[in-house]
Amino acid sequence: MGIVGAGPAGIYAADLLTKDETLAANGTRPSIDVLDKLPSPYGLVRYGVAPDHPRIKQIQGALHKILDKPEIRFIGNVEYGVDLKLEDLRRHYDAIVFSTGSDRDRPLDIPGIDLPGSHGAADFVFWYDSHPDVSPEWQVDGTSVAVLGAGNVAVDVARILAKSADDLLSTDITDNVHQGLKAKGITDVHVFARRGIAQGKFTPMELRELDKQPGVEVIVYPEDFEMCEASLAAAEESNQVKTNVKVLQNWAIRDPRGAERRLHLHFLHRPVEVLGTDRVSGLRTERMELTGDGGVRGTGEFIDHEVQAVYRAIGYLGSPVADLPFDEERGIVPNDGGRVLDMDDRPIPGVYATGWIKRGPVGLIGHTKGDALETVTNLVADRDSFAPAEAPEPEAFTALLSERGVPFTLWEDWQRLEAHEEALGEPQGRKRIKVRSREEMTRIARGEG
Repeated sequence: MGIVGAGPAGIYAADLLTKDETLAANGTRPSIDVLDKLPSPYGLVRYGVAPDHPRIKQIQGALHKILDKPEIRFIGNVEYGVDLKLEDLRRHYDAIVFSTGSDRDRPLDIPGIDLPGSHGAADFVFWYDSHPDVSPEWQVDGTSVAVLGAGNVAVDVARILAKSADDLLSTDITDNVHQGLKAKGITDVHVFARRGIAQGKFTPMELRELDKQPGVEVIVYPEDFEMCEASLAAAEESNQVKTNVKVLQNWAIRDPRGAERRLHLHFLHRPVEVLGTDRVSGLRTERMELTGDGGVRGTGEFIDHEVQAVYRAIGYLGSPVADLPFDEERGIVPNDGGRVLDMDDRPIPGVYATGWIKRGPVGLIGHTKGDALETVTNLVADRDSFAPAEAPEPEAFTALLSERGVPFTLWEDWQRLEAHEEALGEPQGRKRIKVRSREEMTRIARGEG
């Protein structure tokens, strides 16, 4: 089996294949290659989780144990669609699972959104997580900035913008990120959510973390606390919603603390225009009201907010996958339970999808386990219909990569790079310090000096 994408979704799929009872009962021991375009595994956990979330990053330990299994081989620094095509994978694998995730920002079609100073959250997250494919430079402009969205990514971006850069020195951030954040002069971060307090998509843990930052005061506005019947029902039915509402209500009634930096949470504000001529100078929002069924409608009241930058965190989209159909609107590969569908909605034999490229960017990292189970269950059920690979030997695939001059990395190479990063962090009492450059990562991993 071949799996394209070594994030949690792909790794969980590999793990489930090794545990499948149907395969075991038939005496089938799967051999699985997990490929990734980067020299390192872990995908979103390494490059999509905020650096001050060590608890979530601990998931790497569980993923490490899976990739350490003898039936699984990690092969990094191999970019599907550039180094390999689908026909190459078909020659070497009986079945292929794509788990390439979502790496683009969902667009927001309002005037001014393309002005300098208007950013997508994905770009900013990749920068502060030192993704090797993004520029190491980022200018954090302004004293007052806006974050659009009501999910965990919006909360993460707002927290990083408000936080003191020195408070991140215990994490794995690289020096360019620390210096870039240290140079910021932000005093006010404004988060704008289109719907009400009961419709926020952030988790209570993420929400509470906003109020645990030294020198940062969270401000919530009582006038935003409109609750309709659907909102009250949601709070009764969901502990997460109930907790979020209670936390926000407590923040709204407390006395100001006079902190040096402020993080403002605005609900029932729909962004309608980014203001400015040469660059961002403000944001215009429309005041919304609840409709009683969980929806919102505009009131016709518009408010201008003075900000010098806008960060859009309204969702991610997957990128097209070479040789496969693609649903651009949803940002996914069309599929039925993980079975990839052709242009006529018929399953493509032996080709599957899992994770966000399958269902879109919804749920937390742990939710990819159930998603992978559905895909793997269908894959195993279809196994008798697979066309056998022409060259299934493990060495045949790596020989192909060598012939094409691909400087691939293996599991032991990643362990060498991981040890190097841990050694970089040790003198400072840090778990690790990331190596940012792809070229340097590859050189260190392959032991090339």
